[in-house]
Amino acid sequence: MVFLSVLYSGKSPKAPGTAGSALSVLLGLPILLYSAQTLFLLACLLGIIAVREIDKWEAYSKKHDEKWIVIDELVGVWLAMSIVCYGNYSLGLTSDKSADMWRFMSILWHEGYFVHIVLAFVLFRVFDIWKPSIIGRIDRELKGGLGVVLDDAVAGVMAGLAGILVLFVCDETLSIITAQVH
Repeated sequence: MVFLSVLYSGKSPKAPGTAGSALSVLLGLPILLYSAQTLFLLACLLGIIAVREIDKWEAYSKKHDEKWIVIDELVGVWLAMSIVCYGNYSLGLTSDKSADMWRFMSILWHEGYFVHIVLAFVLFRVFDIWKPSIIGRIDRELKGGLGVVLDDAVAGVMAGLAGILVLFVCDETLSIITAQVH
């Protein structure tokens, strides 16, 4: 239950998916200290484990996709974060892995990566709640743990790609405005 509810965040009386996603962002931040690739791979590994554990829970409880199960939100938001932050090598402190969390948070804030993470979170929640296109189809048609996890994983990938697009458009717009001012 601790795993499936992401440290009981899924037991939140209001918006358990958002609570699980928010806690998952906080849990994922230290992993970004090492690399976005590590976060991506851990999301994939935890997704595979989650499918199996959700299948076991559903066989026991005879209920599909209970609201308190938010490990799928962790998988989705970690995928979104890793994709949006991929390539930002200043996130990975390769020369000194002993750097403390405050330095890492300072890098996130002062280098503008905080915006990337908030964007990943917001876009993931939008895609997870709205369930456009294939996400909704997976949610409706796939049962068991695979259905529970896969729709959030696809939402995370779509949120990550959309985040990259938003950041690109903002960067290009700022470049055009700056060029016109000078």
